[in-house]
Amino acid sequence: MRRILIFGSFVAAFLLIVALVAAATAPRIRASVRIKVIEHANTDTVVDTGGAGDTTGDLLTFANPIYNASDTTRVGRDQGDCVRIDPAKGTWECRWVTFVPGGSIVVEGPFYDTHDGVLAVTGGTGLYRNARGTMGLESRAGGTKYNFIFDLIP
Repeated sequence: MRRILIFGSFVAAFLLIVALVAAATAPRIRASVRIKVIEHANTDTVVDTGGAGDTTGDLLTFANPIYNASDTTRVGRDQGDCVRIDPAKGTWECRWVTFVPGGSIVVEGPFYDTHDGVLAVTGGTGLYRNARGTMGLESRAGGTKYNFIFDLIP
């Protein structure tokens, strides 16, 4: 029985070392970085969940293409949802994933009908797996396009 415990402890320690080495050497952002992309908001759909018209609790869903900063080449996509919080104030609470070369970046926060906003970066995958920071959201072309300005810190 004692040999099994010793062997089990050895295996657990070995696996912990392997996991730590993998985490330390995996690709990720290692310095602050700014990434700017442009969303083409062409699939946005509002689902009326309550009373008729624009009411608290309505759902906005989307899965849109993402273009480079010069808006010339498609570089990814996004997908997400927003819940209408206050129609009178024009506020939504949103969360989505933006898939870009090297991985994905997850954000959550407010969206405003009438002005730009800032969302929190809550994580990601691949190069962005430890990402945190903010994403500036800027409306363009009457709300048919949006600048996503990710300010990421490792």
